[in-house]
Amino acid sequence: MRVVLFGAIVMFAAAWLQKLPCATGEWTDYGQYTQLCYSDIRALWGAERFDVGAIPYFEHPVEYPVLSGIFMGVAGLLSYALLGEGGGTVYYHLNAIGLLTSGVIAVAALYRLRQSRPWDAMMLAVAPIMLVTALVNWDLLAVALTTGALLAWARRRVWWAGILLGLAVAAKFYPLLILGPLLVLAIRHRRWGPAVKTAATAAATWLAVNATFMLFAYDGWSRFFQLNSERPIDWGTTWYILRAYTAEGSSLSNVLADVPTVNWMYLVALVLCCVGIAYIGWTAPTPPRLAQLVFLVVAAFLLTGKVWSQQYVLWLLPLLILARPQWRAFLLWQAAEFFYFIAFYGQMLSTAQSQDDELPAWAIPSSEWVFVLAALARATMVTVLCVLVIRDIYRPEHDVIRRTYGTDPEAGMLLPANDESPAKAKRR
Repeated sequence: MRVVLFGAIVMFAAAWLQKLPCATGEWTDYGQYTQLCYSDIRALWGAERFDVGAIPYFEHPVEYPVLSGIFMGVAGLLSYALLGEGGGTVYYHLNAIGLLTSGVIAVAALYRLRQSRPWDAMMLAVAPIMLVTALVNWDLLAVALTTGALLAWARRRVWWAGILLGLAVAAKFYPLLILGPLLVLAIRHRRWGPAVKTAATAAATWLAVNATFMLFAYDGWSRFFQLNSERPIDWGTTWYILRAYTAEGSSLSNVLADVPTVNWMYLVALVLCCVGIAYIGWTAPTPPRLAQLVFLVVAAFLLTGKVWSQQYVLWLLPLLILARPQWRAFLLWQAAEFFYFIAFYGQMLSTAQSQDDELPAWAIPSSEWVFVLAALARATMVTVLCVLVIRDIYRPEHDVIRRTYGTDPEAGMLLPANDESPAKAKRR
């Protein structure tokens, strides 16, 4: 563990240094794009009114779930109390310390989940894309809580799993998707009681965190849900790729420009994907591992969603490592994500150039087709990873985790205590 955690600390220190040029907020000559150091954390110091000491949700609506808002609010109010309007740099660094600590905790939890395969955790610790995305947003907080919830479930700590999962959902929405695979496997194993307890505990924890804001700062609290319902198709999504190949002014182009219609389209697409994943979970000859189904659901959420921000790669990192820790496919996916990350900032520079802004000589704007190609490469690699995971489900002999453990190490209460599988228990 010392070696793995040392690798994580070195990587996170490098991530901190990589974003350091943007820490002061003095962004000139589009340096936030040419140096690949843009961070929402620094950008929102003024946008969320921390520079005037505003209390999140109560005095200013926040576009993030409550726990993330509390996280940034504590850093914001402390920085304002220390330095007033000029506390933006301190605010950035306080957030960075908390988030990178969360990253180390996530690596440690993944190590505990894979103690018979300790180097799997190194995949998360030194993932190349971590260098440039760890401090783009507050996602590492939710990643640490989600990984901790999976560890608690694997250790048969049902209540702790629910508490950590509820906190994770209060930080970002995506951990809620874990409940679907958990209930699917609980029904298949006929051990749904612990899964229901975990789900109920998660709901109660989420409500406890959100209740005060729902009751006394509803407008600020509901901003997250309102924004997500109003947002049009965002950069790099599957819908964005489809729109890029659609003739302007056509009926399909008009449909993709209508936000309520797109909301229904991606919701239907996600539901269909989830039904297909549930079918796999119920009908595969060998019950799938929990991590495999969770990865498939979160990947489907990204592939069908109208928002796929660059830092969302952090959601998939620990889930893919738990589902399929194979270095070759992992590194190819990382290369595709890196390609997208660079092309995205090239697209930002191209947009600025199209608005007649003068770019510095060293700026390299990219054409629209390059960005679309990068988005297509990212979506294709995630789809390929899904196909490989599904193949491992139907052909368990290809699953390296089953070859090591002989069963699902994350199954927790889904399997009888001190036994490998319900089938073996039945034979005994």
